[in-house]
Parts: sequence; C-alpha cells; structure tokens
Amino acid sequence: MKLKMLAAATLLAGFAAHAFADTAAAGTWKTIDDETHQPKALVQISENGSGELTGRIVKLFVNPDVLCSKCDGERKDKPVNGMNILWGLKKDGEGWEGGKILDPKSGKVYSAKMKLIDGGKKLEVRGFLGVSLLGRTQVWERQ
Repeated sequence: MKLKMLAAATLLAGFAAHAFADTAAAGTWKTIDDETHQPKALVQISENGSGELTGRIVKLFVNPDVLCSKCDGERKDKPVNGMNILWGLKKDGEGWEGGKILDPKSGKVYSAKMKLIDGGKKLEVRGFLGVSLLGRTQVWERQ
C-alpha cells in the first residue's frame, strides 16, 4: 500500500512540475545568435512581487568580458555579463507584453513581448519598434 501511495505522489509531482514548466517564463534561457545560429548567452528571467518579469544575462558564451559600448545612460560601457536586458513584461493572456528589451550589440531598447511555445520548452521573444510588425523574433531554449 505504501508503495502505491509513493508511486501516486511521485506521478502527481511530475504532472505538477510539467504544468508549472508549461506556464512559467521564470527560469534560465539559452539565446541563439541570429547570424551564427550558435549559443550566445544564458538569460535568467525572474518575476517580482507584482508579476513583472525581468531578465538578466548570467553567462556569455563568446567574449564574456564585452562592454556595452553602444548603450546610453547607466549601461554605457558596463559589462554585458550581468546586465538587465529585459524588464517590464506583464502577463497578458497566453503571453507577456508591455515590456522592453535591450540589444547590447546595438545599444538600442525595443518594446518587447514574449510567449511560451513547444510545451514551455521554448520562449518566443519579440523586440519591436512601434507596431509589432516592425521587429525581430528570437526563440530561446529553456535550460
């Protein structure tokens, strides 16, 4: 009897973990370079007390000591590794919207939205100017 209860509890815990992974963007995500298609960075996404998501680079795979030379303001000439590049995203239906994303390579800040795809294994991140049609989309992989 104890073995059956343990098996049932383990099965339920597995379902709960799977359901959480399908709906939560918080976690560590691997970004892929648009040009080389190689891993570029790991971004840690966190949710604050008001439900807002922020993302910080926790590892650069290439050139880990690079500075954000094209950034403005407080980010100017600061290390990209450890930099907050994503902020202000709030849950909206199936995804998150209303935020901003920084492209450290260009120093430009774009409007951002994102949504989980592939059962929560991937995150579709879109940076855009003005309307959502003018921008680019990346797919990040859950780590």
